[in-house]
Amino acid sequence: MPQAVTYIRVSRESQARSGLGIEAQRAIVKQFLDAQGIEELAVLEEVETGKGADALDRRPKLAAALALARKAKCPIVVAKLDRLSRDVHFISGLMAHKVPFIVAELGPDIDPFMLHIYAAVAEKERALISERTKAALAAKRAQGANLAEVGARGHATMAYQADRFAANVRPIIEDARKAGAVTLQDLADALNARGVRTARGGRWHPMTVRAILQRTEAAA
Repeated sequence: MPQAVTYIRVSRESQARSGLGIEAQRAIVKQFLDAQGIEELAVLEEVETGKGADALDRRPKLAAALALARKAKCPIVVAKLDRLSRDVHFISGLMAHKVPFIVAELGPDIDPFMLHIYAAVAEKERALISERTKAALAAKRAQGANLAEVGARGHATMAYQADRFAANVRPIIEDARKAGAVTLQDLADALNARGVRTARGGRWHPMTVRAILQRTEAAA
């Protein structure tokens, strides 16, 4: 019965702890090996990024899989191509070890040339995803800046309108004072009696009168 070395990789510790990434790869490889009548010689697993053409230096389990497969003169099986790498140069470097690789999801008959093609597509896809992510973040930042600018303009407009309203009400308050109004409640009663409404269309109270006085004094 032919043999093969299984190689499984996850890129984050969280994937390794959850077992989801590892178990999914195991299931894919096992189904493939059973269908092809291949005996699993060994399983090597590691948690390491697949980025960079020098990734083999950071992946001792893959190096061990290469050595074991070379000694046993058998292939290495992975669930998906990106479990090896999405880097074309890295895939080319692996091919130079003269150890055949089988990608379960691609089937047993994919030759090394086609692996290069698939790796190139995966690398391009990764670059496009990165570009789309950067573009989305830039658009979000721009949107946030626009929202902040709109908000600032809105606050400025509201402040301008409040200043104008206070300036228009202040003479009526002064007229009420001349007529004998002394307290804030007196002034509120006088404004209500004259049919003057607040900026929101409501009745006057001591606090709303105080706000008008404070606003006009600050503007003076």
